[in-house]
Amino acid sequence: MTSHAVLSPEDLRIFLRVAELASFTEAAQRLGLPRATVSTAVRRLEERLGTRLLQRTTRRVQTTDDGRAFVERCQDVLADLDELRTLFQHQPQALTGRLRVDMPLAMARELVLPRLPEFLEQHPGLTVEIGSSDRRVDPVREGYDAVIRVGAVVAEQLVARPLGRFVMVNVASPGYVARHGEPRSLDELASHRLVHYQPNLGDRPVGFEYLGADGTTHGVEMAGVVTVNTTDAYVAACEAGLGIIQIPEASAREGVAAGRLVTLLPGFVPPPMPITLLLPHRRHLPRRVRAFADWVLALFEAQR
Repeated sequence: MTSHAVLSPEDLRIFLRVAELASFTEAAQRLGLPRATVSTAVRRLEERLGTRLLQRTTRRVQTTDDGRAFVERCQDVLADLDELRTLFQHQPQALTGRLRVDMPLAMARELVLPRLPEFLEQHPGLTVEIGSSDRRVDPVREGYDAVIRVGAVVAEQLVARPLGRFVMVNVASPGYVARHGEPRSLDELASHRLVHYQPNLGDRPVGFEYLGADGTTHGVEMAGVVTVNTTDAYVAACEAGLGIIQIPEASAREGVAAGRLVTLLPGFVPPPMPITLLLPHRRHLPRRVRAFADWVLALFEAQR
């Protein structure tokens, strides 16, 4: 990269203030700079990036789609630069910047979000964005600082930290059992239905799985009338009486206690499902990411 293509941190800060205030004039006043300096800084960024970041009209200034994406990356870059400046200082510095993480919705709702205020009280300079999905996420390409996944993961070019394992159970709704009966052996599954779970719809559904006496996982192909791609829909389909599902015991506990679910075939449950924290493979992770990773590890450790 040639020297003229290097982005100036000062230009980034000016751009962020213009985007925040939606005004060149107000940004210049807040920054104590001439308006021409602010306008030149933004124009210089756009020229070096080869894209329009702000849409200017006579009445207002708006960020373009590229501008909105650039705002997020600017915030991360400037937070990392601030951390570098204090890297060799002996006094610990307050953490600042944005954390962008992704995890299954049920985990966010039931475990992480209820405890998140404690983490943010310790680090009031941080902001957190939480995506909730079951699909495979590329932390590097999509700009995530951390991803939590349940089940087998592909960790190429990522750092994988085990968080624990979920004990699994088989469940169905009382209504389903009343209509179809309760299976008491693997052979009886031939006359039952499975709700299929597939994060990528269109892939071949996985059948009924169980851990055999030999310590390996076995499968039984089962018919099903519905396939879903999120864990919430998976449980909802089961409660609606559409078939049997296999989920973590922790996720089934409330439904079983409330009578919405009943457990089946306790001698034929899937192997425990691993929980993994995935981090970008960087030699030096930002301190805010390390702090979040340590907090998540402690959070799951307390659940064991």
